[in-house]
Amino acid sequence: MAKPIIGLDIGSSSVKAVCFKNTKKGLELRAFGMEPLMPQTIVDGTVMDQNAVVDAIRALWNRLRIKSKDVAVAIAGHSVIIKKINVPKMSSSQLAEQIPYEAEHHIPFAKDDVELDYEVVVEENMAGQMELILVAAKKEVVQDYAGVVRDAGLNPIVVDVAAFATQNAFEANYELDPSETVVLINIGASISNINIIKGNVSLFTRDVTIGGNALTEEIQKQLSVSQDEAEAYKVGGSYDEHGVVPQEVERIIEGVADVMAGEFQRSLDFFLATSADTEVSKICLSGGTAKVSALHRAIERRSRLTVEVIDSWRRVKVDPKLDSGYLAAHSPEALVGVGLALRSANDK
Repeated sequence: MAKPIIGLDIGSSSVKAVCFKNTKKGLELRAFGMEPLMPQTIVDGTVMDQNAVVDAIRALWNRLRIKSKDVAVAIAGHSVIIKKINVPKMSSSQLAEQIPYEAEHHIPFAKDDVELDYEVVVEENMAGQMELILVAAKKEVVQDYAGVVRDAGLNPIVVDVAAFATQNAFEANYELDPSETVVLINIGASISNINIIKGNVSLFTRDVTIGGNALTEEIQKQLSVSQDEAEAYKVGGSYDEHGVVPQEVERIIEGVADVMAGEFQRSLDFFLATSADTEVSKICLSGGTAKVSALHRAIERRSRLTVEVIDSWRRVKVDPKLDSGYLAAHSPEALVGVGLALRSANDK
C-alpha cells in the first residue's frame, strides 16, 4: 500500500493540513489543523508573501508534530484552465504527443508557459472521438506553490487542482448514484471552486473570484469595525455590549449572500444551457463560508435545489485522541485537504 502523503491546503485565509495513516482497517485520520494567514498573503490564488506562508506551514507542522515531509497541494484561480475537449481516437502514446498542440486551441496561455495534464473520460463516444479533461496551470504559479513547500522544508509530491481535490474527498465520503448529477461548491475566502459531477466524472468546472471575504469586508465597511470583529460577526460568534449580534449584520450578510448565490447560479445556468438533458439533484457546499446559513437560503432560493454542507469526516476513521468537537466545527474547511491527503505519488 502506498505511503500516505500530507494534504496541505494553502488557502487565502489559512493553511490547513490533513494527515492520514495506513492501518489494518484502512486509512485513519491522525492529525488535522489550521494556521491563519494575514490578509493579502495570497491573492486570487497567487502567493504574494512567500515568507508568511512558509512560517505558517512550519508552525502547523510543529504544532501537529507531523513527521512526514511529503505533501500534496492544490492550486485554483485564473492561473488554472480546465476544459473538456474531444480529439480523434488514438493510442495513449500518440495522445501524449498530441496534447501540447491540442492545448494551443483551448487555452489562452502560450504552451511553454503552462504545465499540462489530462485525463481520458470517454475512450470513444458516439462520434468516434475520445473525450478528455484538459488541465493547464501557469508554470510560475505551480513553481510558487512548490517553492513555499520546499522553503518550509517539505517535499511537494503532487500539485492538484482544488476543484478535483474537493471531488476526490466528496466521493470518498458519499455514495453517488451513477446517474445523479451534483454541484460541488467549495467556498474559500477569496475563490470559490464549482465542480459539477455525474457519477465520478467531472462535467463542468469553474473558479469564481468571490468568497467569504466579501461578507467580512462588507460588514467591516458598513459597521466600521475591525476585520477580526467582522469575521466573528459573520460566523455568529460576536456580540455587542448588550449581548446581541447587531441586526444590521443579518441584513448585510443576506445582501452579500444573494450576490454570491447569483454568481454561483450564473455558472449553473451556463452549464444547464449547454447540457439540455442533465438534471441536477442537489448542491453540496464546503469551505468555511458554507457554515453561513443566509448563503444556504440564498442558493436554495435561486437554484430551487436542496443545499447541504459536506461532512469531510463522514466515512473517515478518526484517531480517538483527536478533538471531535474541533473536527466537527471545521469539517467544511477540511475538504480540500482531505482530497489532497487521499492522493499518492504518480497517481492520476
